[in-house]
Amino acid sequence: MTTSAAGPELPTSLPTSLPTDLPTDLPTESPLARTRRARRADRLLAERYPDARCELDFTDAFTLLVATVLSAQTTDVRVNATTPELFARYPGPAELAAADPDELEAILKPLGFFRAKAKAVTGLSRALVEQFGGTVPRRLDKLVTLPGVGRKTANVVLGNAYGVPGITTDTHVLRLSRRLGYTASEDPLVVERELGALLPRRDWTMACHRLIFHGRRTCHARRPACGACPLVRLCPSAGIGETDPVKAQALLKG
Repeated sequence: MTTSAAGPELPTSLPTSLPTDLPTDLPTESPLARTRRARRADRLLAERYPDARCELDFTDAFTLLVATVLSAQTTDVRVNATTPELFARYPGPAELAAADPDELEAILKPLGFFRAKAKAVTGLSRALVEQFGGTVPRRLDKLVTLPGVGRKTANVVLGNAYGVPGITTDTHVLRLSRRLGYTASEDPLVVERELGALLPRRDWTMACHRLIFHGRRTCHARRPACGACPLVRLCPSAGIGETDPVKAQALLKG
């Protein structure tokens, strides 16, 4: 499969309509069948998105932790445009903990909710200095003690800065896990557990990156591009979005 600036191109053999043998009886799907389906879907997403990765720019665990906290209710693109100035002025926890509130808020203003975010990053920086000697801990139970840091943020840091596998239950992972029939829950803790049970632990971090890429580029919240989806034969929700292959292709994002 080739790619273009508009996103992945459709293979020439793509059918003109959705297949009729879609999985529709998921309540009776055995755990083994669901596991096999989830792993096959992950392999197909790996083929579709070979460059899947964390899309926040970072140089170490601290910069990733701060960037992840700042990414709430904004885009990774905006965060990546803001953090170079932020970390040039405040390169570590000690510097950020001592930041002048007005100066920090001015830097973070493009991200929205800048006052709350300024308090969050100074608070977690202060906790890093006072409780962990300025080092981001490598354990989830320690990370979640930091102000403003929940399991999702902790798993982002562990998986991408420290190589510790984790399930990141961001909005795309939550949405796609339900659409793909991996879970019926909207509770992030339940989704984390149920999705983790379907995939090998070593694959957790990358599998989440692939789901996030797919959610951002193909399986959109409002109008998924079902007719251009590599998971069409594995997805119980196939058909809820645009099914025409040409029109679906136009919905793909880079």
